[in-house]
Amino acid sequence: MDVNQYLEIFLDETKEHLENLNAQILILEQEPENADTINEIFRAAHSLKGMAGTMGYKRMQALTHDMENVFSEIRNGTMKVKSNLIDTLFQCLDALEEYTSNIQETADEGTNDNQQLIDQLNQFLKAGGAVEEKKPVEAPKEAAEDVSIEKWKDIKLGESERVVLSAAKTQGKNVYGLTVVVQESCLLKAARAFLVYKAVEEKAEIIVCNPPAQDIEDERFDLDFSLLVVSDCSLEEILQVTRNVSEIDKVAGAVYEFEAVPEGEKNVEQQSSAKTAVATQPQSAAPKANDKKTGGKPVANRTVRVDIEKLDVLMNLVSELIIAKNSLVSASSSEGGSGTGFKEQIEYLESVTTNLHESVMKVRMVPIESVVSKFPRMIRDLSKKLDKKMELYMSGEETELDRTVVDEIGDPLMHLLRNAADHGLESSEVRLQRGKPEVGSIFLDAYQDGNNVVIEVRDDGNGIDVEAVKNKAIERGVITPEQGDNMSEKDIINLLFHAGFSTAKQISDVSGRGVGLDVVKAKIESLSGEVEVKSQLGEGSTWIVRLPLTLAIIQALMVIVGGEKYAISLGGIQTIEDISPSEIKLVQNREVIHLRGSVIPLIRLSKELDIESCKSPEDNLVVVIVKKGEKLAGLVIDELMGQQEIVIKSLGKYISKCKIISGATILGDGEVALILDANALI
Repeated sequence: MDVNQYLEIFLDETKEHLENLNAQILILEQEPENADTINEIFRAAHSLKGMAGTMGYKRMQALTHDMENVFSEIRNGTMKVKSNLIDTLFQCLDALEEYTSNIQETADEGTNDNQQLIDQLNQFLKAGGAVEEKKPVEAPKEAAEDVSIEKWKDIKLGESERVVLSAAKTQGKNVYGLTVVVQESCLLKAARAFLVYKAVEEKAEIIVCNPPAQDIEDERFDLDFSLLVVSDCSLEEILQVTRNVSEIDKVAGAVYEFEAVPEGEKNVEQQSSAKTAVATQPQSAAPKANDKKTGGKPVANRTVRVDIEKLDVLMNLVSELIIAKNSLVSASSSEGGSGTGFKEQIEYLESVTTNLHESVMKVRMVPIESVVSKFPRMIRDLSKKLDKKMELYMSGEETELDRTVVDEIGDPLMHLLRNAADHGLESSEVRLQRGKPEVGSIFLDAYQDGNNVVIEVRDDGNGIDVEAVKNKAIERGVITPEQGDNMSEKDIINLLFHAGFSTAKQISDVSGRGVGLDVVKAKIESLSGEVEVKSQLGEGSTWIVRLPLTLAIIQALMVIVGGEKYAISLGGIQTIEDISPSEIKLVQNREVIHLRGSVIPLIRLSKELDIESCKSPEDNLVVVIVKKGEKLAGLVIDELMGQQEIVIKSLGKYISKCKIISGATILGDGEVALILDANALI
């Protein structure tokens, strides 16, 4: 069987299960008696075992099989959860992650058997009073099965099943009861049951299955299950195909005797609904009148995995639509708009493109939960490694971001959290001396703010020692002592983002290698985001990351500078002011204006872009006030064109050196306008 076609699905689902296991084992460490968590972990380990077995990854299957055994004992109450067991389980997860990344790179799990982990798990099993591998509980059940294997007789019929069976009987069909017993050594009982279903379905229609199909799919059955079937074939034929399935111990069957429904009571509707039910595949079986189970996972999965490339194509189509709309708009304004029909067409096109854009955006949006779910485990490991007590509090995991941004944001956030744990939080002794709680707190909060998503990483640690940073920067030759004396606190803190800069006294494997905040800043800026720091010595620091919701289509203000058209993203614009030349003052040889209590530096775009301005020096200036974090600046332009929805087109890697231009867009008349990055200008 060629399993390569399933590799993508296998990897996706394995990663989901591993994330889930990480989160659940953390909960288990805090609440060792939590039955829901134990069941959830058992199910995830069980699913992983099944998937690995199906794909032929024997080592992965062996490890998850032993994990499942351990949880089976915990679930039965014959074993208690202890902290050294939790450590071993986390090592197992690391081993499974290693297998997964090997499979992702080479489609092979590698040669590491992780034998010592399997031995440790079996050690726990022995210590917990359980026999290795085989569970003692199942042996007596096997013996009992010989007494009465005819378990189909115990099935209680619901009204709809009775109607279907009666109808089948009057049509001259045979009704049989079957009980199938799976071998005790079988690793994948659910898979065997499924193969039995498939075999039986070639000869008969399955009406009832006991236990219900969902329980069988989740392997919530001992070693046997029973079926009621309707068929034109003989009983022997059906028993034969069932026996042909490997790892089946025994099969028994007989004609099923039941009390038929009197002819007059057969409601046509009931029959048709029951028949429809019969037609459904037993794997998602519908006729489950004897199914008492409520809750559990829904059978139908409402999600769909979409390849990012397909979405990019869709995104491009939307952008072309918007360009078409813009050309219509410019055509209508140049010809004075011939008739109202033309205007209506534009309005219709506008509503279509806006809706299409929004729906595509929603498809691309994913919660950042997938990224942040691995951090609690990381903080737990750091707490042990650094020998500091710390707790991570997270909020806003459901905040959604563009998929491309979410995929890239994990590493920067991980750096910031490690930084908080290593540099930010003090040791327990120092904390107690300072009158702080012994356990340090790290917070990760995400929330939406206008067109941006803000992610804050805070700690209640030492804060940033500005003097130490300044001295280190002078010692490294990053700044001169004179520059250091003139720098504000904020500018000194920003030196932390300088390449290779680290204030760690000794290099540890947590931080201090200088692969630090410069990488974080570069990564976030490559996503058109920004990062800033607020800190108070002795009280802690906050790292604020701002990211755009999307990277494809934005609302922009179109402006003209020296006869050229430019776009400025509306997200960062505060106000537009009309300033007379007499209001401009000079501070430290820089032009500034005083506006409603703030001193705002001016940036003359004609000078930055090296274009001759087409306004005379005596004219009033049009100033666009933009904001980056706490800072304001005024961009001096020649004239305003108005607001427009624009499509960002990348300029490619050849023009990546020019930081103040973040891309280009195509206007309605086919002209190309460059998009100015206000953050870079500030």
